[in-house]
Amino acid sequence: MSRIQSVFKPGHKALIAYITVGYPDYESTLDIAAALAENGCDIIELGIPFSDPLADGATIQKSSYRSLLNGTTPQSCLEAAAEIRKRIDTPLAFMTYYNPVLNYGLDSFCRSCTEAGVNGLIVPDLPPEEGYELEKITRKHDLDLIYLLAPTSTDDRVEEVAERSRGFIYLVSLTGITGARDTLSPELEGFVTRVRQKTAKPLCVGFGISTPEQAGRVASVADGVIVGSRLIQVIEEDNTLASLNTFVSSLRKALDSFEILKEVS
Repeated sequence: MSRIQSVFKPGHKALIAYITVGYPDYESTLDIAAALAENGCDIIELGIPFSDPLADGATIQKSSYRSLLNGTTPQSCLEAAAEIRKRIDTPLAFMTYYNPVLNYGLDSFCRSCTEAGVNGLIVPDLPPEEGYELEKITRKHDLDLIYLLAPTSTDDRVEEVAERSRGFIYLVSLTGITGARDTLSPELEGFVTRVRQKTAKPLCVGFGISTPEQAGRVASVADGVIVGSRLIQVIEEDNTLASLNTFVSSLRKALDSFEILKEVS
């Protein structure tokens, strides 16, 4: 069992947080990651900023642009991950586009990830049919390559990802880009149920989750909740991290409350 897989214990709902490495600056990234772990996050996604972030909404695009202006590179992201690993034991996953990984060198990048204490990779623009080479290399370096599914995914695609994704399966809650939203798709439960029929692997839902109430709704059908854009907004609004601590704690409480209600029922 991988380090990421070990998070998904029976009855436990995983809280997964996304942050952009280098936003608002390098040192803050280290402090933010530690705060996330202290307030109940089970897995931390470290976003490697990229100049053409096709799947990212305005909030994460803005954080990536700021990070790139700060001089953040894949190498400095690896260095940040290594520093974070010295502070916390929480599983870490890089979220990155394929171009930076290919440019770095697939084997070199994966080896460096393992050396830095990273446990998985999420590559939104890498479809399974083009992922065989990276899959082989990630397995060699004991990294989980996590694939994404969208509500528009065909049954054949669902079956393929269910077989090949490691760690967990990332379910995109809606068709579109990342970003905090007031409401979640009314088709969310049906989408999760459709994938659940094909696999026993953990299912985690991301894109658009911005409140404890939404997190609780996701927890009613999925194994984990992924929050990104709203975290970036909270960090932008209050760089003391006090608001971040409060918000993440409220998400954790919502997931824990669901677990308690389920046990009672």
